[in-house]
Amino acid sequence: MSGTFDLPRLGDDPGGPFPPTSEALDSPNGLLAWGGGLQVERLLRAYRVGIFPWYTPGQPILWWSPAPRCVIFPDRVHLSKRTRRRYNSKNYHLTMDVAFAEVIKACAGPRRQESETWITADMTEAYCQLHRLGHAHSLEVWEGDALAGGIYGLAVGSVFFGESMFSCKTDASKIALVALCRQLHQWDYGLLDCQVGNPHLFSMGAVELSRKAFEKRLSELVSDNRPVDSWTDRVDIADRW
Repeated sequence: MSGTFDLPRLGDDPGGPFPPTSEALDSPNGLLAWGGGLQVERLLRAYRVGIFPWYTPGQPILWWSPAPRCVIFPDRVHLSKRTRRRYNSKNYHLTMDVAFAEVIKACAGPRRQESETWITADMTEAYCQLHRLGHAHSLEVWEGDALAGGIYGLAVGSVFFGESMFSCKTDASKIALVALCRQLHQWDYGLLDCQVGNPHLFSMGAVELSRKAFEKRLSELVSDNRPVDSWTDRVDIADRW
């Protein structure tokens, strides 16, 4: 990326500081810094202040904090009537944290009109490590014994930072997102961070917050003391709505 090396470069120390998010570029929106590594300590520190890595093979690690920020308040998510009927059809069943590696692998797979993935091998390993430590989680949508869709991300305090979702069956990713929001709402999570908005997310209730509003809300929610463990045995997802 042209101009990457004019940005602040992160050092090797995973405890080193990030630049203030106010210094993120307007174009490309949110680009803040480059370099460093994907150590657990660095990733957790980054997410706590609204920064995340996003890069493609051949690039250095790029760190982002876009504004405005796309979020979903878990109690405000909604589905179209058609997708709601599919949600209620009992064709699918839902689990959490039973197939994290499979979900992230599916999210990294090729997609229409995209020639490469930002979920690199190093990113996959970093988030699988976060999952093993109880920080990263997945929600799976199954059709019989086959994985039909899913979503994964990182939980810090009472914020869930959604990373990616996939679908190989009709509406499975929408069902994954809604089911996750419903579970987060039951657990009194205050925010699902979607990073950057698109029409698909807005149609399901996503909104945009200014940097100031997002970071104020974020600072309150990430301080919430939550258990750091697997969600497999805690799940209480309703398979009908």
